[in-house]
Amino acid sequence: MPHVPVLCEEVVRLIDPQPGGTYVDGTFGAGGYSRALLDAADCRVVGIDRDPRAVRAAQALQAGLAGRLTVIEGRFGDMVGLLEAQGVAAVDGVALDLGVSSMQIDTAERGFSFRHDGPLDMRMSADGASAADVVNSADEGELADILYDYGEERQSRRIARAIVRARAGKRIERTGELADIVRRALGPAAARDKIDPATRTFQALRIHVNDELGELRRGLAAADTLLAPGGRLAVVSFHSLEDRTVKDFLRARAGEGPRPSRHAPAARRDDDMPGATWRVVTRRPVTPGDAECAANPRARSARLRVGEKLAVAAAGGAA
Repeated sequence: MPHVPVLCEEVVRLIDPQPGGTYVDGTFGAGGYSRALLDAADCRVVGIDRDPRAVRAAQALQAGLAGRLTVIEGRFGDMVGLLEAQGVAAVDGVALDLGVSSMQIDTAERGFSFRHDGPLDMRMSADGASAADVVNSADEGELADILYDYGEERQSRRIARAIVRARAGKRIERTGELADIVRRALGPAAARDKIDPATRTFQALRIHVNDELGELRRGLAAADTLLAPGGRLAVVSFHSLEDRTVKDFLRARAGEGPRPSRHAPAARRDDDMPGATWRVVTRRPVTPGDAECAANPRARSARLRVGEKLAVAAAGGAA
């Protein structure tokens, strides 16, 4: 299926593009957010994607937009340097749509999906170790940690043992092979769950192979550097690890301490701590409505959080 940008209307409304502004679509994909931003205002968008296929596919779109859209290959965590090379030192908004795109997951030879048998790859870019390299070389303990930390897989040790046993006979090269190993390891009870038993294992390997959480942290720091006063960051995430990272970043930049419980107010930083440099725009994450989830089932787990860079640090805590 074609990639449908999730919460696109909400992202554009909350970024609020203005004529003459410059905006970054850090996960360009098929260009859904970029098109929407360009339609909303006479602005400029710089798209970034680590997938060379997405960058090549964007050439026709760039050609028809008279210099308003520039798409470059790279990681959004490196956006400061990438934009400096384009002569851009500050921007008015950044949009990030995390995770894997529909085009990637539906292309069997990319190796992202257990539903489509293909090479066990999972790399968003063309370099680095593949999922097959990890599965066939990591020791049992490391595999278990990857599955638990990035997939929140409670049966991580059982699955890791099954993988190590299977690869002793032959190298695991296909997505279908790995999915079958996981399903057999978890047994028939797991098959009755609402999700495929291989889901969390594939998620964990994809996040590990592409260093997605590290990239997210670098991207948030880069947005902090690039955004002009009043500029906004909008991040759409699809699982709790991503959402927690974004939430913690925004709260920290807003001068807020951790909440002792969900019913208690946010603790303020001590007076000797730096003041707020951001404002949290979305106190609760924005989620898709029923109509969007019905039209695009992959939207169901999406969470949008937005923050705004302040002109100056606010004294004494949150803005």
